[in-house]
Amino acid sequence: MAPDQASQPALAIERLDDGAIWRITLGGTKGNILDGRLMSSLSEALTAAVTDRHLKAIVLEGQGPHFSFGASVPEHLPATAAGMLAQFHGLLLQLVDASVIVLAAVRGQCLGGALELVTLCHRVFAPKDARFGQPEIVLGVFAPAASVVLAARVGRGAAEDLCLSGRTIGAEDAFRIGLVDDLTEGDPADAAMAYARAHLVPKSASSLRHAVRAVRSDLRATLPGRLRAVERLYLDELMATADAVEGLQAFLDKRKPAWRDQ
Repeated sequence: MAPDQASQPALAIERLDDGAIWRITLGGTKGNILDGRLMSSLSEALTAAVTDRHLKAIVLEGQGPHFSFGASVPEHLPATAAGMLAQFHGLLLQLVDASVIVLAAVRGQCLGGALELVTLCHRVFAPKDARFGQPEIVLGVFAPAASVVLAARVGRGAAEDLCLSGRTIGAEDAFRIGLVDDLTEGDPADAAMAYARAHLVPKSASSLRHAVRAVRSDLRATLPGRLRAVERLYLDELMATADAVEGLQAFLDKRKPAWRDQ
């Protein structure tokens, strides 16, 4: 990370409507990379959100033209992959356990780990020029969390298409398959704020949290075990292959990978 980036806060929190809405903006790096620093900051924000009994919704967005390019590719290499996955999956579990409604406002690119994060948000807002993808397979790896949670949102066929092809789709296609809930004409954060004010702010924060726990009871019960299983497949088997390391290193070297199919 460049020195000027290290000095920038990893995220910003704006408390609105007498604290009923938090607007959290991811930042800190070009493309709002979900590196260790940003994940720690978002985890701290979620911890604070749980204890704020007046909070009714979080609007989550990225700084600048993009939501996020996803997790840090260097942190996927064998020496750091275990720590990176443990931290990221812990963050996803924390998001589910917090029982705080999170509305994702997606501009520009939403890729990889960022899409896994957005998949677990309660509602996704995006303009027609937003782009979504799980490109991990292009780098010779796979998306552990998406392999577990994406099908519940978009159906198995669409989830397998995104995870196995690595292709990026536009917001209209994402809306068609259920990945995006609201196509917006203007800023998706404005649309998310309007939704929160119309449908969430008038309600009891306590009752909303109990309702979230109820509608996500199956997810809260099954997600930890399923994430552990795919994490072991990723770390113990995938990362022992030549092609997984080759794909990641080729990306960092800005060259075409030389696959050995092993």
